[in-house]
Amino acid sequence: MLKLASQQVSVNLPPQALYGRITDLPALQDLMPASVERFEADEGSFLFGIKGLPDVRLLWDREDSEAPHKITFKSASSKLDFVLWCRIGEGSPGQSTLYFDFEGDFNPMLKMMAERPLKSFIEDLAQKAKDLRSE
Repeated sequence: MLKLASQQVSVNLPPQALYGRITDLPALQDLMPASVERFEADEGSFLFGIKGLPDVRLLWDREDSEAPHKITFKSASSKLDFVLWCRIGEGSPGQSTLYFDFEGDFNPMLKMMAERPLKSFIEDLAQKAKDLRSE
């Protein structure tokens, strides 16, 4: 089992607005770190490719998500079984806290190969989310 979490960051959006920005999957391209070489999205899923790893499609699990505090994304492939959560908390007035939480059931070899790029990916997502503002 591989478990990872990003650092918690403050975002200058209230929780409901931040939830709306993260669940606008096509707009997630703006949050993708430089390590992402490929990105595609529709209303219910997004696909990304990180250098050195196969492309991964994540499905937005609306049933497990809890607006505005938890967004759940699950892998679309049974070959890579994992979940990525976006955790949103209350911050100062008009602000939120956010961190990403990852859990994957990987074999030891895949865990060794994927841990560093996945940790970097979720850290970069959190850091880029800090820059989100009202449109």
